[in-house]
Amino acid sequence: MVTAMDDSCPNGVREEEEVTPPGQAGVDGPPAVQSTQGAETSGAMQQVLDNLGELPTSAGAKDIDLLFLRGIMESPIVRSLAQAHEQLEEVKLEAVQDNNVELVTEILGDISNLKVKDDSAAELSRILQEPHFQSLLEAHDMVASKCYEVPPPAETANDAAVNSALMQADAVRMIGIRKKAGEPLGVTFRVEKDDLVIARILHGGMIDRQGLLHVGDIIKEVNGKDVGNNPTELQEMLKDCSGGITLKILPSYRDAPAPPQVNTNDLCLCSSQVHVRPYFDYNPANDNLIPCREAGMAFNKGDILQIVNREDPNWWQACHVVGGATGLIPSQFLEEKRKAFVPRDFDGSGILCGTIAGKKKKKMMYLTAKNAEFDRHELQIYEEVAKVPAFQRKTLVLIGAQGVGRRSLKNRLMVLQPTRFGTTIPYTSRRPRDEELDGNSYHFTSRTEMEVDVKAGRFLEHGEYDGNLYGTKIESIHEVVGTGRTCILDVNPQALKVLKTAEFMPYVVFIAAPDFDTLKAMHKAVVDAGITTKQLTDVDLRKTVDESARIQRAYSHYFDLTIVNDNLDKAFETLQAEVDKLCSEPQWVPVNWVY
Repeated sequence: MVTAMDDSCPNGVREEEEVTPPGQAGVDGPPAVQSTQGAETSGAMQQVLDNLGELPTSAGAKDIDLLFLRGIMESPIVRSLAQAHEQLEEVKLEAVQDNNVELVTEILGDISNLKVKDDSAAELSRILQEPHFQSLLEAHDMVASKCYEVPPPAETANDAAVNSALMQADAVRMIGIRKKAGEPLGVTFRVEKDDLVIARILHGGMIDRQGLLHVGDIIKEVNGKDVGNNPTELQEMLKDCSGGITLKILPSYRDAPAPPQVNTNDLCLCSSQVHVRPYFDYNPANDNLIPCREAGMAFNKGDILQIVNREDPNWWQACHVVGGATGLIPSQFLEEKRKAFVPRDFDGSGILCGTIAGKKKKKMMYLTAKNAEFDRHELQIYEEVAKVPAFQRKTLVLIGAQGVGRRSLKNRLMVLQPTRFGTTIPYTSRRPRDEELDGNSYHFTSRTEMEVDVKAGRFLEHGEYDGNLYGTKIESIHEVVGTGRTCILDVNPQALKVLKTAEFMPYVVFIAAPDFDTLKAMHKAVVDAGITTKQLTDVDLRKTVDESARIQRAYSHYFDLTIVNDNLDKAFETLQAEVDKLCSEPQWVPVNWVY
């Protein structure tokens, strides 16, 4: 005889009921469980079995499949599982108590005198005092003290009821943190309904590492003192604290918002590992908009920063790739709005490669389908970059004002390393002079053919000089790169917008003019040495200095390197050393070159 004992045991007495052994038919029908729960389960399953017997042949079920299904459903194991499932649905799981930490403390007090006499008591005491066991009990008590009842349906619950339920769930908590004197917490606050609320937690900071506070938590007290509603006073109070600090908070259980998908000016911040190169200098001490100057992070133009948090649309959290803690920096969106209202420092005089007035011969250079004035006023804030292994760039672009020494540097590189560097041969519509060969200094073609190619966009840049067309074909750049050499280009700065792509992968070097007195002395030395017979006036030299400054202001966001050419030999050594590094050290390149 098998006995089944009900879980409900009034007065500690279990009632026994008789169960028909499996496999034996009862008096009134097939094998069945005779308990109350078993009767309900048997009734439901018996109805299914009866339906199987009445299943019409038109249903297409095979007899062998029906027999198999009937055998499974009549199995004692399946019937027991169904009965257990129904009983579990009716059981309401509740914690026995929520003060286990206090209970363990009492137990430790009771057995304190037994530890010396009894090894088992000593072992029990050691287990109960282990940090992991204590943490487990604290977590259990915290969960057990909460209310996890299913909230009322949305259509019947008003705002007051919802707020009341939330207030009951968000019980006051006491949080203990440890802090060194003067150590920043890495957290900022905001005032919300006369309460001080945690606005953001800086990635990698002390609070973030300890993981006890969350965005949205309300700070009520610090070491038993009311904090009021002044964020500055709270920051000063916490700054002076050291050692253990006890915070009384109203916790926030809101889910963290998903990072926004930002795509502004080709900056796509949609992955967790985002690195950017800023195109401006930043010092939080001079920023009146930053919510907390102490939490700000200073950086210089060209630094590599890692964006670690961008939940706030105005203030990103970032850190330097090489050392440094996390801090706040203005977001792309905020800095664009700020810079959009700052007038750019331009004098508006013609295009940057403009000519010297009074010359009989007119030289005009321009780019097809590109507007120089629009290029000048682009807002450059951050460029997303990726780190790649060392590789040889396809092009080396030398930018600078006329007469600053670009061609001298280009020619030196090609003479010293002809197998590594090459350059393009320009096209012209003028007739070849005596002893000029096609493809040597120029590719000679007709004006009609050049105009057709210009309209087709086959020229990187083109222009007219003394009634003849001149230009650099894009195809000629690819021809040099195809030979395994780096193509050196000495072009107008307006061409940089076309070149700064994965197609050309340029390393852009700006050759800056020195100050006026140094440039005048250099020109005199060249003339005295007989290297050139061209005499430049002070007006010409000042225009070179001014043009160099204008180019740097307008196009500095394209430059990978800036060299002030106050000594040609030193400038060449610097250029050669930096170019050699490209083939031996990892590089940070625009992310669209990689993905």
